[in-house]
Amino acid sequence: MKKVLKGMPTFSALGFKKQLLALAVCVSVGAGMISVAEAAPARNINPPALKAGAPQVYVVKKGDTLWDISKRFLKNPVRWPEIWASNKHVKNPHWIFPGDRLLMCTYNGKPIIGKDEGDGCEGIIRRYTGGTKLQPQVRVESLNNAIPVIPLEYIKQWLERSTIVAPESITGTPYILGTADQRVLAAQGQTVYARGNGLEVGQRYAVYREGEPYMFTDAKGKKYNAGLELIQVASGVAVRGENDITTLELTDTYNAEVRRGDRVLPEYDPMLPTLFYPTNAEDVAAGGQVVRVMGSIGTAAKHSVVTIDRGSLQGVQAGQVLTVTQKGEVVTDPKTKERIQLPGQRIGNIMVFKSFDNLSYAYVLDSELPIKVGAGIQPPLMDE
Repeated sequence: MKKVLKGMPTFSALGFKKQLLALAVCVSVGAGMISVAEAAPARNINPPALKAGAPQVYVVKKGDTLWDISKRFLKNPVRWPEIWASNKHVKNPHWIFPGDRLLMCTYNGKPIIGKDEGDGCEGIIRRYTGGTKLQPQVRVESLNNAIPVIPLEYIKQWLERSTIVAPESITGTPYILGTADQRVLAAQGQTVYARGNGLEVGQRYAVYREGEPYMFTDAKGKKYNAGLELIQVASGVAVRGENDITTLELTDTYNAEVRRGDRVLPEYDPMLPTLFYPTNAEDVAAGGQVVRVMGSIGTAAKHSVVTIDRGSLQGVQAGQVLTVTQKGEVVTDPKTKERIQLPGQRIGNIMVFKSFDNLSYAYVLDSELPIKVGAGIQPPLMDE
C-alpha cells in the first residue's frame, strides 16, 4: 500500500483514462478501423465536374490512395462520395484494393464510378440501385492492403504517439524523477524512477514529453491555453513501488530518450484506422487557421501534418476535407498610394484525421505553395 505524502497532488488514472478513451472514440470505432459517416449529397444541383481526360477505366495500383484516384476523375476530389457506386450488398463497400478495375459509367445522366465485377457498367448500376446481387464469392484480402485515402505512414506517429489534452488534466500525474545509473537520459532496457501516486506494480505505462502549449488570445486580448500536446517517448512496466517512488523498466522507446520531468500515464491501444473516407466540412465553424506545422518550425507541403484551431466542439470530424487559403499580399496602390489587401487564394487541401475539443490534426493532401502558420481554412467550394 503506497503512502500519500502531504503536499503531493494525487493522480486519477480513471479520470485520465476516460479522457484518452473519449479522444480515441473521436477518431476510431471498432478494431483498428475509423468509420466516418458517408457524406450527404452536396447542396447544389450540379453534378460533380469530371476532370478533362478522366479515364473510362482505371486499374488500382499498389501505393495508390483514394485521394489520388479521386483526383484522376474529378476537379474537386472531395465530391468522390457523390459518384462512387458502392455495392450495397457488400459489408464494406468503400474498400478498394490493388488490382480492382474501376469503370466510369453513366446513371440518370450523371457519372458514377464502381468496381467491375465482370459484368461492366450494367452490373455496377444494377448493384448500385439495389438490383440482383452477385453469387457469394470468397476474396481473401488483408485489411492492410485496402487503398487508404491518405498514406498512413505519414500520420502514424501522430495517431499512435501524440495527443492534446486540457492542461489541468495532467496536474498531479506521476513524472520521471531519475534513472538507475544516474544518467540524464534513458532508453529501452533501462530502469527509471517515477514519483507520484496511482501507479500499480505489474501495469504498463506510457512516458510522455510535454510539448509547447497552444496559446491563443481571446476577444478581450487575454491569453489562454487551448491545449497541451503530449508526445509518447517510451513504454514501460512498473516493477516495484515504495512510498511515492515507482521503479519502471523501459520496454520500448520511440524516436526519443526518456528524461527527468517526463509524464507517466496509462498506456492504451491507439486503435489505428485502416480507412478514412473523405467528407465535406461544410458545418465547421468559420474563421479557422493553421496554428502549427508538426515536426517543423517552417512551412508545410504535401504529406505534412498540421494542427488547426478547430476541433469537435466547432464541428470537426475525422475525414473532413478543408481548403487552405493564403492571405493576399498587401500592396501600395500606385495611383492613390493607399495600402490595399489583395484577395486570398486557395493553395491546397488538408484532411482531418484526429480531432480534439478545440484543435485537430490534419494531413496535407496537396499544396501549390508552402503552407505557413496563419493560413486560413474553409470548407471546399462545391461548385465543381
